[in-house]
Amino acid sequence: MARPREFDEGSVLRAARGQFWSTGYAGTSMDGIAAATGLGKGSLYGAFGGKRALFHRVFDDYCTQVVERVRHDLDGPDDEAFARLTAHVRAVASATAADTAHRGCLLAKGTAELAEHDPAIAARCLRTFDALQELLAADIQACQRHNDINADADPQQLAALLLAVLRGIEALGKAGKNTETLHTIADTALAVLPRP
Repeated sequence: MARPREFDEGSVLRAARGQFWSTGYAGTSMDGIAAATGLGKGSLYGAFGGKRALFHRVFDDYCTQVVERVRHDLDGPDDEAFARLTAHVRAVASATAADTAHRGCLLAKGTAELAEHDPAIAARCLRTFDALQELLAADIQACQRHNDINADADPQQLAALLLAVLRGIEALGKAGKNTETLHTIADTALAVLPRP
């Protein structure tokens, strides 16, 4: 009979995520994960498989959380849709500016480092970006129903543009662009949306 696990899986996954986030996939060893989680390597392998399987688990959880956070930010009635969109775009700029360690976004890190060589990560990145674009498009459609964005504008195209701007803000913040620049980019993106 297998022994029951004597650790909190969520805590271990959060610690592993922090390690991957700080040092990247290539820069993270199982020894480093063991030190971060407080578990022996044997326990880690037994519970989660190797480094790749553990990263996939951490990355999948992170992507799910990102989508759910954006869904929460953008969900609501049509008459508040533009305010929600504005708050969301500005919040990304503020969060990026507050990241003084320049860790960036784990989704961006995973995409840049692994998508070219890991089909599972590439597919998960694409699903996540597609989901984020759909959430932005749904909010833009709500803005259109409330006459805050021109009804003849293509919500998918505007959502793709905003997604690219938000991802760009995160990349520029990681590179060290200052707070004022990040907020100016966010406000400019909002200003170019076609208003009635």
